[in-house]
Amino acid sequence: MAESRIAIYGAIVANVAIAVTKFVVAGLTGSSAMLSEGIHSAVDTFNGVLLLVGLRLSQRPATDEHPFGHGKELYFWSLMVAVLIFGLGGGVSFYEGIHHIRDPEPLSDPTWNYIVLGAAALFEGASFVIALRQFRGQARGRPFWNALHASKDPGTYTVLAEDGAALLGLVVAATGIFLSHRFGMPELDGAASVVIGLLLAGVAVLLVRESRGLLIGEGIRRETAQDIRSIARAQPHVRDVGRILSMYMGPEEVLVTVDLDFDPGTRTEEAAAVITVIQRQVRARYPMIQRLFIEAGEARA
Repeated sequence: MAESRIAIYGAIVANVAIAVTKFVVAGLTGSSAMLSEGIHSAVDTFNGVLLLVGLRLSQRPATDEHPFGHGKELYFWSLMVAVLIFGLGGGVSFYEGIHHIRDPEPLSDPTWNYIVLGAAALFEGASFVIALRQFRGQARGRPFWNALHASKDPGTYTVLAEDGAALLGLVVAATGIFLSHRFGMPELDGAASVVIGLLLAGVAVLLVRESRGLLIGEGIRRETAQDIRSIARAQPHVRDVGRILSMYMGPEEVLVTVDLDFDPGTRTEEAAAVITVIQRQVRARYPMIQRLFIEAGEARA
């Protein structure tokens, strides 16, 4: 959680400075792509605040109404962030681009646009490096795309996706402004805004997919379940391992239930000792499995 906050705070600071500058320059030069980039940065700033709200609410202690805690609050707020990226970021940028194509206005001197885009690239790049560093620490040496898909911490991978989209958006905006001014075709500036809108919409769809899976009860990976099954089968008196049910209750908390069938004649104390060993080994290998429930099938006194 601490690593996620660092990445989010870095993104908020960068986006506030960038958004204000982009809006000012967009007003001075009349660039549609620059206006879209300003909207993009403003939405990213608000998204960072929502992620901080989600982090804070997710750490509330368990109550009678929520006996497993409030870890899924973070997944809800990350879903809201993805919706905002799609609606406000992607939708408004797309609309602004279409409007500028239909009613083009010639750009004035683009020098300030390039200066602001260069400064924005530095800020966004710094924020991206911070988020990437935190993400690499959580990945524990796994390949990047594998770790990105396996990550259950929206605070980090959302900032990483936003900053990556922002850097690509800056390239698109700079290209649109340059071509528009070079060939005297302001429609190209609007086209760049449309591309930025589509880029944000694509990132939002990916974030919605990840948040939705976690919110409706995504479980542990198949490899992890197979490893738990192997640990259980290696114990004495265990005849078979039944269903392994799991669900992420938060980025660092997983609920797992395991059904065990013991050999006929296994005594209760023997079954209890086996269950204790399995719980110890599983939790040592997978610290995020904080709630592990094992039900004995054939155990008897």
